[in-house]
Amino acid sequence: MNINLSDFRMDFNELSARFRENSHVVLLTAATVFLLVAAAALVIFFIFIRGAEQVMVPSVTGKDLSVAMIEMQEKELYPRIQLRYSDRLDDKGTILSQSPAPGSIVKAGKRIELTVSRGIVIDKMENYVGQNIDDVKMNLQALFTSMEKPLIAIGDPPLYRYSPEPAGTILEQDPLPDTAISGPTKVTVVVSRGPEYDRVTVPAITGLSIPEMLARLSDSDVVYDFSARYPEREEKAGTVVSQTPAESMAVPSFSRVSAVIAVPVNAPDGLVYGVFRETLPEYPYPFQIQISAISPMGDRYQLASFRHPGGELSVPYAVEDGTVLVLTILNKEVGTYEIHPEQQTDTADGEE
Repeated sequence: MNINLSDFRMDFNELSARFRENSHVVLLTAATVFLLVAAAALVIFFIFIRGAEQVMVPSVTGKDLSVAMIEMQEKELYPRIQLRYSDRLDDKGTILSQSPAPGSIVKAGKRIELTVSRGIVIDKMENYVGQNIDDVKMNLQALFTSMEKPLIAIGDPPLYRYSPEPAGTILEQDPLPDTAISGPTKVTVVVSRGPEYDRVTVPAITGLSIPEMLARLSDSDVVYDFSARYPEREEKAGTVVSQTPAESMAVPSFSRVSAVIAVPVNAPDGLVYGVFRETLPEYPYPFQIQISAISPMGDRYQLASFRHPGGELSVPYAVEDGTVLVLTILNKEVGTYEIHPEQQTDTADGEE
């Protein structure tokens, strides 16, 4: 069989002629296809920007978590759950709050913040007898810090009575230990004032330097009333030069002992000498007090720590010019005081 390739040759002139004859059909077809593609693109675009269906956020606060989940699912909403302790025993597993608020219009698929109760931290009363009341208050505050209302609080003011137990010790409590707790509870306590007729011996402080005197305060059971004046005769500046009552005398605990500090006329070490003073409320028992110092360079250090029954407070100091003294009572800062040389002159002149 013989094949003639010339029979398969394409006549381009004929094709060109046919195209010219049907050009309007070709152009119309191309335009139609273009319009169809453009229309499809617009439809897809508007579907995309329209997004998910808008729905109303249901109210689920106060409902059980399982019920809230079903209601969210019906609206095509998704919860983001946070757990928090509450102050009611029967709150466990219920919704405490939600965001966005009920009635808000959002798109389907949005996440809704739900705060769910973990229940109460503890379900029965602890035994506080024998513990220091200030320690108990701080522990309770730390335990319920994340709650809107603390589950357990010490009733104020406590009842006080003299006792052989150290001052501040809880002697009795109501409700009793192991009592079931169903909601916020106030605990009534009886607190020791310390022994009524406890007596101590006045320590020997004459001759002590100011740093030595400050260190002695921490274990002292008397209250010192300090005053300052310039040295006389052979007295050494920067030391305690007299005290009343004299050393070794027996006095009731936290009796007041007068002590005089000799401050230098011109301090050779560049420090400022003086006596810090403050009037405190009268406390039912001696409270823990701290005096801290912040140097002009920002360094902080403890100057003195001691117990004080309230009333007039005085503490000697020898610090750099511009030092800030910080008064702290029961771990709470109550005041700051900046020290300058003119205060030393006023203190010494006032005591002469």
